[in-house]
Amino acid sequence: MEKSIENIWKEGFLKSDALVAPKINSLYTRKSIHVIDKFKRMFRINLIAIVAFSFIFLIISYFVGIPLMGAIFFVTLMVLVVINKRLLNGLEKIDKGVNSYEYLKAFNNWIKKQVAVNKRISTFLYPVIFMSLIIGFWFKDAEGIPLGERLVGKILLTFPDTPLILGIPLAGVVIVVLILGILAYFGSRIYQWDVNLIYGRVFKKLDELLADLESLRS
Repeated sequence: MEKSIENIWKEGFLKSDALVAPKINSLYTRKSIHVIDKFKRMFRINLIAIVAFSFIFLIISYFVGIPLMGAIFFVTLMVLVVINKRLLNGLEKIDKGVNSYEYLKAFNNWIKKQVAVNKRISTFLYPVIFMSLIIGFWFKDAEGIPLGERLVGKILLTFPDTPLILGIPLAGVVIVVLILGILAYFGSRIYQWDVNLIYGRVFKKLDELLADLESLRS
C-alpha cells in the first residue's frame, strides 16, 4: 500500500537523512539547537554569577568581621559550581547530528538528571548556608569577646537558671535545629521554585517542541 502524504511528511520530518520534508526538519532542528544553546548560555551565566558573588561575599565578610561565615559560604557555593560544571560538561556531549526529537529527548533527560542532583544538594545547601550565618555571627568579635558568648552572658544575667548545652541555651539549640529541619525538608521545593523562576520560559519552549514532535510520531 502506498504511503499517505501525512506518513511521508512525518517520515521526512523525523529522519535526519530524509528528502521529503527537509525544510521542516531543518526548522525544528534549528529550534531545538536554539533552545538548548539558550539554556547553556543562561546556565553558564548563572554559574559565573555564583562564583562572582561568592568571592565578593568572602571579601566583604572579612572586612565586616564575619570571616567564618564568608569562608563556609564560599566553599559551599564552590562545591555547588563544580558539581554543576561537571553536569554541564555532560550536556556538551549530546550529539547535535541526531534528529530533532532524539536531540530534545536527550536534553530533557539531562535536565531531569540535573534537577534531581540539585534537589538532593539543596536539602543540605540551605541548612549549611543558614549554619554559616549562625557560626559567622556567633564568633564575630564583640569588644574582644565572641558575640555569641556575650549574648549568652546577657541571657544568663537575666535568666540564671537557663539550661545550657555546650554553653548554648537549650531554647536556642531547639530553634536552630527546627529551622535546619524545615530548610532541609523544603530545600528541594525552594530549588524547584528557583529553577522555574530562572529557566521557566526555556522549559516551556522545550515542552512545546517535544509535544509537537511526539504528536507527529503518533
